[in-house]
Amino acid sequence: MRGVISTAILAFITYIIFTGSAKPYDLFTGLIVAVGVGILVGKFLVREDSKALNPLRWIWAVIYFLKYMLIIEVKTHLDVMKRVITGKYNAGIVRVPINVKTDYAKTLVANSITNTPGTVVVDLDDKYLYVNWIDVTTEDPEACRREISEEFEKFAEKIFE
Repeated sequence: MRGVISTAILAFITYIIFTGSAKPYDLFTGLIVAVGVGILVGKFLVREDSKALNPLRWIWAVIYFLKYMLIIEVKTHLDVMKRVITGKYNAGIVRVPINVKTDYAKTLVANSITNTPGTVVVDLDDKYLYVNWIDVTTEDPEACRREISEEFEKFAEKIFE
């Protein structure tokens, strides 16, 4: 039941954000859709031992989203634009150790890296991400982790572990 409720809440919030409306019709439709999504997939998305309803995790998720979209994305877009204009880049694929344990946390880290301009996760296994990086400054795996994924892992751990 826990997975149903948390999935429905998240689906409802997402529905309202994407419709951009708080009219009664949209609220009612969003509620119906959210309950349906919660019932259909909630038990598959949230494990019984999950702490998905923990408000502190949701707060960390919001903080992460805001920091990612307002700071990290802007900085990396500007960096990639500079590299495109100047032609100064040193692209390559590096092996980056990943320290988070759960699949959800690993997915958040891998997606965050891929969505950030200048980096793309091309493969992953239990211990490493393989990242195509626009400006390889080091090939040392730990140094790569500090530069590429450390910030993402901190938030992924607080949200999912």
